[in-house]
Amino acid sequence: MNKTTEKQALIDKIIEALQDVKAEDIMIFDLSNIENSVAETFVICSGNSNTQVSALAGAVEKKVRNELQDRPWHVEGTENALWILVDYVTVVVHIFQKQTREYYDIEELWGDAKITKVENVI
Repeated sequence: MNKTTEKQALIDKIIEALQDVKAEDIMIFDLSNIENSVAETFVICSGNSNTQVSALAGAVEKKVRNELQDRPWHVEGTENALWILVDYVTVVVHIFQKQTREYYDIEELWGDAKITKVENVI
């Protein structure tokens, strides 16, 4: 697999895991054309409680580990689960509680990115 295919496979598995645990407002930010960006892609979503936010992060790590044999380089925010960041270097997953996401308004911060909204699966 080339780098682009690997990255897309990673994004696909992350989205599947988030949808499995009913994440809300899933968005993919393509940062590859933004200078000095910290990653090539952000995947951002919301959960309704610290329990759900923790479950979402756990689901992402488990699915990616089991299906792609990949582990995050870094994970933070698990103590209070208001905002958990799961960092796969090229792809960084931000899992927010709704009010925390509104407060940080990350969509506005990275407004130059190409943003794809993922439709909710029913």
